[in-house]
Amino acid sequence: MSEKKQAFNPYLPSWEYIPDGEPYVFGDRVYVYGSHDFYNGHAFCLGDYVCYSAPVDDLGDWRYEGVIYERTQDPLNERNNMCLYAPDVTVGPDGRYYLYYVLDRVCVVSVAVCDEPAGKYEFYGYVHYEDGTKLGEREGDEPQFDPGVLTEGDVTYLYTGFCGRGDKSRHGSMCTVLDKDMLTIIKPPVFVAPGVEYADGTDFEGHAFFEAPSMRKVKDKYCFIYSSTLMHELCYAVSDKPDGGFKYGGCIVSNTDIGIDSYKASDRAVAYGGNNHGSIVRIKDDWYIFYHRQTNGTWFSRQGCAEKIKIEDGCKIAQVPMSSCGLNGGPLVTPGEYPAYIACNLFSPEMETYVDEKQPRIMQEGKDGDENPGYIFGLGDKATAGFKSFDCRGINTVVIKARGYINGWFEIRDKIDGPVLGKSERVDHSTVWEDYKIKVDLPDGIHDIYVTYVSGVGGNKAMVGAIALLSE
Repeated sequence: MSEKKQAFNPYLPSWEYIPDGEPYVFGDRVYVYGSHDFYNGHAFCLGDYVCYSAPVDDLGDWRYEGVIYERTQDPLNERNNMCLYAPDVTVGPDGRYYLYYVLDRVCVVSVAVCDEPAGKYEFYGYVHYEDGTKLGEREGDEPQFDPGVLTEGDVTYLYTGFCGRGDKSRHGSMCTVLDKDMLTIIKPPVFVAPGVEYADGTDFEGHAFFEAPSMRKVKDKYCFIYSSTLMHELCYAVSDKPDGGFKYGGCIVSNTDIGIDSYKASDRAVAYGGNNHGSIVRIKDDWYIFYHRQTNGTWFSRQGCAEKIKIEDGCKIAQVPMSSCGLNGGPLVTPGEYPAYIACNLFSPEMETYVDEKQPRIMQEGKDGDENPGYIFGLGDKATAGFKSFDCRGINTVVIKARGYINGWFEIRDKIDGPVLGKSERVDHSTVWEDYKIKVDLPDGIHDIYVTYVSGVGGNKAMVGAIALLSE
């Protein structure tokens, strides 16, 4: 039997951009459904739906399942001028797989169906009232967005909604109950979580519903996962029933690590964030949160990540920090070389919370679809890339693979504001990747590694392609 692959964040190939991940275990594999961004894309969700899966006992071995649904399969998008926004999947009473989604410029929920988890889905219909009126088009309906679905017995609970600041016409996330045909409404929408304009005085205040509703059942509790008005965090609320009574629980993950105080100040952002979308899943005996990060200095090239979480009695979930090892089940082994794109922290002294093109960023060579590994671009003076975590035994050397019109040096730490453990010689201009060895004093144990570039002259910026931890 072949040795298991290590798992990283992002968990898919570095040239793949599948945000809004909804993970499910079907049989002995975990499947992830999401929207499909492009590298250097000009908008969200430009691609067809694709699917990836992995064995439940080898979460580093992801398999591309191919295109499962094309943009033009929806009758409303025959001109191919609309995007497929974030989808969700559920198994219907008939055992088939139902894909729910919303196109980017309409307010109704579309449904596709397939006999297998990652086969070719076919258009099935639109969610509608008994008289045939589509959900979202009846007078008084709020626009539909980001469908999440949960099926129990013969009924399916459909969660939708988008609530921007300043828009009092949007009240919150809605729950609509569907019949066993997966399309017909048997209970009209009710609000289950308030939007920002209606959250004051509730336990959702400060973390009101924004978008990305997703529902999971954890033992006898219903756990509602959503993106809050802060955008960078995935929060949760808990109820004893699927269609109301939800109480705010907290934040599960932020793609900036705001809220984590175990290795830094709670309000300090250590990655350039943006919107977030994902959900939780139990894989064998462990629970994970799937989410996404921003790359390329833009909101439109997002990549899926995942972290192990703990769920306590009553469905209590503590916020988990971002890591480089995600689904690995533990720290990464050493000695070894690792690509720089698995950095979970990336920040500058002039830190901002939300991503833009001026900041250091993860990027790749070429165009979307080119299978070129990602790397860190634009690491300016005192900018830092952080990697979590490594199991270090006898490690005394860190090698940084770098290039660029640079004139400075690299410093290594194992704590975000800790002492310098090693410093490279001055690095010089190079248009090819070159290795820079740094001797470090690193005791045996589990360590995070922070790589800081110090610009010796002017505003030059480094590119980093890989980091190696060696015993020499």
